[in-house]
Amino acid sequence: MTANLAASRTLSVVIPVYNEEDGLQALFDRLYPALDTLCENRNISYEVVFVNDGSKDRSAGILAKQFELRPDVTRAVLFNSNFGQHMAIMAGFEYARGEYIITLDADLQNPPEEIAALTNELLKGHDYVGTIRADRRDSFFRKIASRAMNQLRQSITHITMTDQGCMLRGYSRRIVDLVRQCDENNTFIPALAYTFAANPTEIIVKHEERFAGESKYSLYQLIRLNFDLVTGFSVMPLQLFSALGMLLSLAAGSLFVYLLVRRFLLGAEVEGVFTLFALTFFLIGVMLFGLGLLGEYIGRIYQQVRQRPRYVVQTVLEKK
Repeated sequence: MTANLAASRTLSVVIPVYNEEDGLQALFDRLYPALDTLCENRNISYEVVFVNDGSKDRSAGILAKQFELRPDVTRAVLFNSNFGQHMAIMAGFEYARGEYIITLDADLQNPPEEIAALTNELLKGHDYVGTIRADRRDSFFRKIASRAMNQLRQSITHITMTDQGCMLRGYSRRIVDLVRQCDENNTFIPALAYTFAANPTEIIVKHEERFAGESKYSLYQLIRLNFDLVTGFSVMPLQLFSALGMLLSLAAGSLFVYLLVRRFLLGAEVEGVFTLFALTFFLIGVMLFGLGLLGEYIGRIYQQVRQRPRYVVQTVLEKK
């Protein structure tokens, strides 16, 4: 079944693309048959919104050819440079017309066939559908790091997401419209959407190895993403650092009084000088960490007050 763009759309699938030329054809070969079958069985229509995030390979040209093959259900938004995965999804939200929106990575780690399971939950009335990757096909280090960051994020932000790294998620139109109203330069879309959800749910989905290429997230980018997540949804790090500063101040004051009394009672001495050096270096490290944390929040304010465009669209391929 082929959906008509003139019809009232029910399902939009948003897919950010960045240097995925080797895997795009495999994605097309699985995505469109899965959506055709789903929409025929559920008697709904669909569209696919690809967002090319400034790819440096042939991804843009491959998307253009796919648009020519399936112009009735395909739209391609092309950025003029790289703005990041979450900004690509925000652009996809802007151009998506469906009543329900599902985000999907282009690397085929989340099978397109799982879209049907998310759609069923959305049709049941859930406004947010999170996913949990079963038998995750990632390295041991990434699994451990992801689990640790999940626990840290939940303890600080109180946002409950079992698997925050899975981009295969479903949203109702109301949630997407609320997310688009948030004019933030740095945000974590699944967490932001969760805060607006009235009836969220999570389901287990399959997970596969990347079809081609390698992960676009380096260790530094993963750390940056989690900094954005923590500082974007809570001021608890600042509060914790303030409490730590108070405790260290009390400890340092007590140590000063102790050393002063000891000097009057025992006289001048050099024992323990290296302990004092170690304590001094520790306090300097704590202060530098605090300055960095404070700078993170100030940097977010700086980026926000500049009011620069979050992304720049070069062209949009769509059927008029």
